Amino acid sequence: MSTSNSFPIGTPGQPWGNEEKAQWLATTSIKRSYKDDVLSKIDALRDRFDVTQYGALSIDPARYPQFGIQSRNFDASKPTMLITGGVHGYETSGVHGALKFLDSEADAFVEHFNFIVAPCVSPWGYETINRWNPIAVDPNRSFVDNSPSEEAANVMAFVKGLGVEVFAHIDLHETTDTDESEFRPALAARDGKDYEEDIVPDGFYTVGDTENPNSDFQKAIIDEVRTVTHIAPADADGNIIGSPVQQDGVINYPLASLGLCNGFTACKFGTTTEVYPDSPKVTDEECNDAQVAAIRGALKYLINLK
Repeated sequence: MSTSNSFPIGTPGQPWGNEEKAQWLATTSIKRSYKDDVLSKIDALRDRFDVTQYGALSIDPARYPQFGIQSRNFDASKPTMLITGGVHGYETSGVHGALKFLDSEADAFVEHFNFIVAPCVSPWGYETINRWNPIAVDPNRSFVDNSPSEEAANVMAFVKGLGVEVFAHIDLHETTDTDESEFRPALAARDGKDYEEDIVPDGFYTVGDTENPNSDFQKAIIDEVRTVTHIAPADADGNIIGSPVQQDGVINYPLASLGLCNGFTACKFGTTTEVYPDSPKVTDEECNDAQVAAIRGALKYLINLK
């Protein structure tokens, strides 16, 4: 593994201050439309689901409203399923996989579950194709008390305000080539550290919770997804992104202590999905379908527990 401390912003070995963060923000630009790509699909669901605006980003509240979508006729006797997407806004299939599930498959499961879906937690990140928010904070390390990310704080307040117990939570993500070419080097520079190169895994994998791994649950998701796309192999050291593989396509993180989205609900069953959209073996739609398959695999497993 090689290291580097070269990045066009900042001084090697010194964490960024406000000036460097402003320089970084100046390099960002709008590359696609949240309104056209996402809000239009949310609007199309309003005749079948309850849609609530739970927040808006301060950088441009009119442009970046945040929406939650719920199945109708919430029933306290049913377990509640939380699905989040777009916590990292640039991870496209997380957003569109969540919306595709609602449009195409949620109706088949509403007799068993209540659904809460936040399909695009980070709309500015979606438009600028970015991992961070405008103040160079990673929302997916910010699901903590007094969160430095309004994206994370707003969705946590929304879910808490509903007053329901979240039984299971699927957080939809991607691992991309730009993680290594752009985002992790930027992270190292921001924090005044050397960048350590790693290998981007080619295929789908999940991240379970070290404290509550639910191995059979993770396996059910992997088995359903492998009908749609390939599963990421371990590297030569038996790892995926530096973490030991627990079973085919599964690694574990201490989710709550890292401030990750899947750790904020204290749910009984949780997973973070990771699709690899840059593989030559997949299309964009297959990536969306892999996210839908992950949700479907989780739900089928949970139904069979009853």
